Amino acid sequence: MTIDKSGMTYADAGVDIDAGNALVERIKPAAKRTVRAGVVSGLGGFGALFDLKAAGYRDPVLVAATDGVGTKLRIAIDTGNVDGVGVDLVAMCVNDLVCQGAEPLFFLDYFATGRLETEQAARIIEGIARGCEGAGCALIGGETAEMPGMYPPGDFDLAGFAVGAMERGRALPADVAAGDVLLGLASDGVHSNGYSLVRRIVEVSGLGWDDDSPFGEGPLGAALLTPTRLYVKPVLAAIKAGGVHALAHITGGGLTENLPRILPDGLGAQVDLNAWPLLPVFDWMAETGGIAEGEMLKTFNCGIGMVLVCAPDRAEALTELLGQAGETVHRIGTVTDTPGLTYEGALR
Repeated sequence: MTIDKSGMTYADAGVDIDAGNALVERIKPAAKRTVRAGVVSGLGGFGALFDLKAAGYRDPVLVAATDGVGTKLRIAIDTGNVDGVGVDLVAMCVNDLVCQGAEPLFFLDYFATGRLETEQAARIIEGIARGCEGAGCALIGGETAEMPGMYPPGDFDLAGFAVGAMERGRALPADVAAGDVLLGLASDGVHSNGYSLVRRIVEVSGLGWDDDSPFGEGPLGAALLTPTRLYVKPVLAAIKAGGVHALAHITGGGLTENLPRILPDGLGAQVDLNAWPLLPVFDWMAETGGIAEGEMLKTFNCGIGMVLVCAPDRAEALTELLGQAGETVHRIGTVTDTPGLTYEGALR
């Protein structure tokens, strides 16, 4: 068969295979920094291999989680500040895994765009690698999809997939009982949920992404792109220390929806809203948008990104341990023998 070199090419259709190969080479050093015990092979193959025995597990149960970053990506795209959304992507997955009592082992990403811009993509994936380093898991593979006609110029989407493990019989929640203490770990801001409402509030405020933040230093866009906090290493240390009965990652649905997910039938929880300070970003959003307290609590984390349910006699020791690990810990309530979630006090 004679090949006509003047015919159409994949590049003519908008897909640049050479750019994809260049991206893989660019991100290899970042991925290499995340290698941990158990990694057998990583980037470059048709699949990645991981050895659970080499990671130290004897009778493991695997735990998997997947998530995205949501419309927070819109702010990142519009401002060009894409360096932190990779951290968000990892955090949204691994913070869920650890709630099951699992140690995150490896992570895979899916990055999709209409036209691959190597520099932009590299910044995003290097952020993913930073998130993996912070969580102690390996960036072991992923997919870069260049799909002309599917996304407007400059736009992209992200999804993440994390796999973790725990020894059989150690899954959480377990042994939750009335009288258990709720320890709230402070968030770093809005994290990665509620951004459709965040963007609407900014629109109503009349501010632009480059305007000074009304609740902190620097531009408003950059302030709202503060990455989701990684709770993995401190929480795993707390689990190992003993006394942790359950964990709730406070994501979409806020405290209102996520706390009940970890409570057994017949039990509830009482939360003291005066137990922690409302972060300035939430105060500004509530005031600017005229948002009712109940709506805030079921949309945003309101300053609490993770909740530990622990035995009462372990609350003080775990508070100290978590504080030494860099967490800001608030004793926010207790488990009750009355089903449902009740609040006392007010956000302030």
